[in-house]
Amino acid sequence: MTPLWTVLIVVGVIILWAIVSYNRLVTLREQVRAGWAQIDVLLKRRHDLIPNVVETVKGYAAHERGTLEAVINARNAAVAARSSPDPASLAQAEGQLSGALRQLFALSEAYPDLKANTNFMDLQRELANTENQIGSQRQQYNALVAQYNASVLSFPNSILAGPFGFTPQPFFEIQDAAQREAPQVKF
Repeated sequence: MTPLWTVLIVVGVIILWAIVSYNRLVTLREQVRAGWAQIDVLLKRRHDLIPNVVETVKGYAAHERGTLEAVINARNAAVAARSSPDPASLAQAEGQLSGALRQLFALSEAYPDLKANTNFMDLQRELANTENQIGSQRQQYNALVAQYNASVLSFPNSILAGPFGFTPQPFFEIQDAAQREAPQVKF
């Protein structure tokens, strides 16, 4: 085998590696984007349910205006944060919304008629189901981000990643330390 053929084979292997690596990075990046889009859909569903919950509570707990306003303000901030491409700012806004919702649902303990209201219970169940879906999707998204980031940052993929615009993506993490604590249950 002549030196020219050896060089051609080595160049061919390098080109083949570059094509396979590039395509893998594209696939992983698109999976991360799809995961984020699914979270966005679930957050929109959550945001759409909240005004219905607030309206139901208003009828029973009209003098709890501060709590209701806090929920509305937190929801509006979370809706505004959805336009941000940064998962950290969205996670922070969603954390504030989760805290406000906990306060809202704590009101149901003080108002037995509200607790027995079918609409409220249905909305609360829907919201809890949506929260579970968001948590599950957040785990899937973070797993995809971890896989993508490992691929972008590992050698030799890192040689291709930079010039072709593949950058590590942030995780969707809880920003509020209070959310990390388990809720207290009292009987």
